Amino acid sequence: MTHLPMLLVYFRLAIAPFLLWDAFDGSVTPWFLAGYIAAFLSDIFDGVIARRLGVSTAAVRAADSWADVTLYLCLAVAAWWVHPDILTAFRGPLLAVVAAQLLWWGVNLAKYGKPASYHTYSAKLWGITLFVASIALFGFGQGGPPLALAVAVGLVHTVEEIAMTLILPTWQHDVLSLAHALKLRQQLG
Repeated sequence: MTHLPMLLVYFRLAIAPFLLWDAFDGSVTPWFLAGYIAAFLSDIFDGVIARRLGVSTAAVRAADSWADVTLYLCLAVAAWWVHPDILTAFRGPLLAVVAAQLLWWGVNLAKYGKPASYHTYSAKLWGITLFVASIALFGFGQGGPPLALAVAVGLVHTVEEIAMTLILPTWQHDVLSLAHALKLRQQLG
């Protein structure tokens, strides 16, 4: 039972290339949305189960972060193949999120030598808005407000996590917010 969280992480990693495969021809089948929904649910439950079983280790949380990155990179490529017109219309905001995420990676690599794995409340909110935007995009061919909201939440989330990295003296996992990071910094001295 203690391996279930990692199995869910591996499941998400395994689903990601199948999403690409399904979108390769410029359209998606109902299996695409079913696979994405299953991957999204695995992302929710891997952390919940890991905490309940007491196995929410740095390694599990880092693997979870890598699975998220892999899933959403595959989803972004699939979105480009299926709806390039919508992505082109949102290119400025989408490029701003990509630039912010690259800055986040750079700050973390420079300070810690590896990406952060905070799993903040804002990350959870961003995941929900990405889910809604992805369902709108792949299920209904719509960008609009759901995609704009996902971009805005993604920018706020990324700024928060960059600030957390600048505040925390050492690499940490499962730091829920900037306020938690400030408290942790005081505790660490």
